[in-house]
Amino acid sequence: MKALLCILLQRPRPDSLQLTQTMKLLLISLVALLGVSFSLSAKPLKVYLLVGQSNMQGHAAERTLGHLEMDPKTAPLLKAIQNADGSAKVHDQIWISSIETSEESGVKEGKLTVGYGAGGRDPKIGPELTFGITMQKHAGEPILLIKASWGGKSLNTDFRPPSSGAYVFNEQQIENFKKREKDLAEVRQEKINSTGVYYRLMLEHIRKVLGDIKRVYPAYDAKAGYEVAGFVWFQGWNDMVDGGTYPTRGQPGSYDAYSKNLTHFIRDVRKDLKAPKLPFVIGVMGAGGPITKYGPDQKRYAGIHGEFRKAMAAPAKLPEFRGNVTAVLTENYWDGELSELVDRRGRINAKRRELSKDKSLNREQRDKALAELNAKLFTKEELKILELGVSNAAYHYLGSAKILGQIGKAFADALARMN
Repeated sequence: MKALLCILLQRPRPDSLQLTQTMKLLLISLVALLGVSFSLSAKPLKVYLLVGQSNMQGHAAERTLGHLEMDPKTAPLLKAIQNADGSAKVHDQIWISSIETSEESGVKEGKLTVGYGAGGRDPKIGPELTFGITMQKHAGEPILLIKASWGGKSLNTDFRPPSSGAYVFNEQQIENFKKREKDLAEVRQEKINSTGVYYRLMLEHIRKVLGDIKRVYPAYDAKAGYEVAGFVWFQGWNDMVDGGTYPTRGQPGSYDAYSKNLTHFIRDVRKDLKAPKLPFVIGVMGAGGPITKYGPDQKRYAGIHGEFRKAMAAPAKLPEFRGNVTAVLTENYWDGELSELVDRRGRINAKRRELSKDKSLNREQRDKALAELNAKLFTKEELKILELGVSNAAYHYLGSAKILGQIGKAFADALARMN
């Protein structure tokens, strides 16, 4: 095409047929349009996989989005999520298929917007929202997200990858089963039946979507195909608190088995999806924030949290994964101010319980005492932050859109740096 254009537009010899200026412009426009068309049709659709447990599901209520606006650092995220009237934007260039057990089909699909977090009466968000928005900006073209997450699932059993082999009970677990007069053969069979179930369900969902992308994204160009361009893993709580599987929790090396299983998980996912260098992000558990900033009540968990976070991040340091596996420390996006306000509110709740036991006080007197304590402990601005910012427990990152929004963006930025 370029050669043809050069021939047609070169300075004509006196005896040749000359093209008019109009014809030249038309030819240039035609070639430009054809070039753009060819360029677009040649690009495979980029697909990103989001997998994990409850924090990948996301338990931030929609109302907590208002907290983003109160911090100049996160206010731009809100503008990307909401329209000027406060309604949720629907992102035409970002499509998503997400496991959602509350849906009749078990899956929720469509254009990305608020509401692809954990199921329930009110819309929620997880990392998928800001991940998708940020990733699409990096890609500069339509993208597809496939999300497979279930609450309360472990890597040692539920997501256990094939290469990890069978789950083996340790001596302490076996001794405990005997003390409780459990049938060991029955217990072992139950474990066999549950091992790897969610690994297989994850692959089933991913393959189903990839096998019929037009069902989710109608404009998909099957001739151009797709590219599985990134995988984000955000899980860990159930392993971290499992004293049976990890009997020396908090001691150096106590979670080495998690590191080994996650290493197998990355290899097996790449093998099963035929993507040997698939960029992989590990979202390292960070509920509670940086351990160096733990208060007196949190210090007792420092050893457990610290060792588990090291184990989660460890695979990213292996030579075989250099440049295509990275760990994102989600503790960096914990909101210390919000957490401290929640702790302070705990004093109100403790006082409420104390007053409820005092039969000498009537309801009006109890309410007055609580109101006085509330006014003493909080400013109006702090009460507003509490009202807007929190919708769940600390292990769900306080159900905070501000926290999960920053985490989702960090996951996308980390993937972009590897591409």
